[in-house]
Amino acid sequence: MIYWVVLVAVVVSFTAAFVFPLYWMVTGALRSPEELAQMPPGFFPESLDFEVYAEAWDQLNLAQFLGNTLLYASGALLFTLAVDVTAAYALSKLRPVLGKLVLGMMLATLMIPPMVILLPAYLTVKDLPIFGWDLLNTPWAIWLPAAANGFNVFLLKRFFDSIPRELLEAAQIDGASPVRILWSIVLPVSRPIIGVVSILSVVTCWKDFVWPLLVLPDSENMSISVGIASLSAQMPQNVLIAALVIASLPAIIVFFVFQRSIMAGLTAGSLKG
Repeated sequence: MIYWVVLVAVVVSFTAAFVFPLYWMVTGALRSPEELAQMPPGFFPESLDFEVYAEAWDQLNLAQFLGNTLLYASGALLFTLAVDVTAAYALSKLRPVLGKLVLGMMLATLMIPPMVILLPAYLTVKDLPIFGWDLLNTPWAIWLPAAANGFNVFLLKRFFDSIPRELLEAAQIDGASPVRILWSIVLPVSRPIIGVVSILSVVTCWKDFVWPLLVLPDSENMSISVGIASLSAQMPQNVLIAALVIASLPAIIVFFVFQRSIMAGLTAGSLKG
């Protein structure tokens, strides 16, 4: 009995700790500015006025910001899959010279705090080496840095390692090239982990704030998080919270719909055989 009481108490406490901020954000948009300012705050709003969401949509120009963010997230997804999948396949199945060293250097980048590489990354985007292009205020400033992700390469390589080598050798005997093997054999059986990488890539790009703030200063090119922040000082607090709810919905929906795929993909390559 004591075990079950403690277990239920812990589960309920942790659930409340994660769910309550979402509840407070959704109901905060339905409160008036006076309700939000009162102390102590009420647990339930006095009235349910959903017009505040329409007001936030119109006043903060969320349609444009959401369209920009959708463009950035879609491009980041395509470049991430193109670069990370091929890199993981090469390290796992083609076994290039110094492949372990290259993988180790990729994983070493995960130990570097993002703020440390923020300035070098900005200078690179400002003046692209060799070509000398200025990528500021273009989607390329979001897409190219998103493509290089050591964590995604590691996840994909671990999954590719679990694919039986005999399957690939049989395809080689039939005359299939490495590109054909990747396209016709590796990718079809790697759908779980590719789904995980896709979801992580889209969600990361969707919620990113600091990098888009630096490389997309023009108001017409701002992402949803930067756009809301730039107009926050001019809006009532309940309208601002409503805008935050609208901006959070796509990422929340994607996570809840595909959460089983996320867990299955993360553990799919953990065991061989």
